[in-house]
Amino acid sequence: MNSSLEGFLCQVYNLGKSHMSSSESESEESNFVEFRRKVRSAEVLSAAMERLLWSLHFTGRLSLVVQNGRVLKSGYEEGYFRQLGL
Repeated sequence: MNSSLEGFLCQVYNLGKSHMSSSESESEESNFVEFRRKVRSAEVLSAAMERLLWSLHFTGRLSLVVQNGRVLKSGYEEGYFRQLGL
């Protein structure tokens, strides 16, 4: 993840911490650290989805729009499927 995006995510995260108790804040912070670790190490897809993408030989972009922990919208850029043997 680039440093400006990571900085932005930290700022957004810190805005929501002001009304939490210290135990809630610590739990939230550990969850956020785990979230950042998974994004950095590309562990953002389920194993089933990764297997499906691998079986399709998909190369391209997947995008997600998330609000309040729920996926609002998802998509992919077309034209990135390769045919075997070409």
